[in-house]
Amino acid sequence: MSPLLQQVLQEIDRLTTEELLEVISHTTEQLKRQTVKPKKRKLSEFRGIAPNLLEGRDAQDWVNELRGEWEEREKRIFEGL
Repeated sequence: MSPLLQQVLQEIDRLTTEELLEVISHTTEQLKRQTVKPKKRKLSEFRGIAPNLLEGRDAQDWVNELRGEWEEREKRIFEGL
């Protein structure tokens, strides 16, 4: 523990409850401001992450196929009731 931190903690021990609440509030605000926000990424950074995901297939055809599969599952579920 650094000497500065030791000194601060000793000073905190001498504070009133109201003053302690102010310290907590101040510290919380400081931490909120210092919190690292996720870096925004460019779309181009994702290029090549999932090569061959669709294996050369048209994306819209793939989406239509998935929707068809979902509809078939729905029918089976509701028919089974």
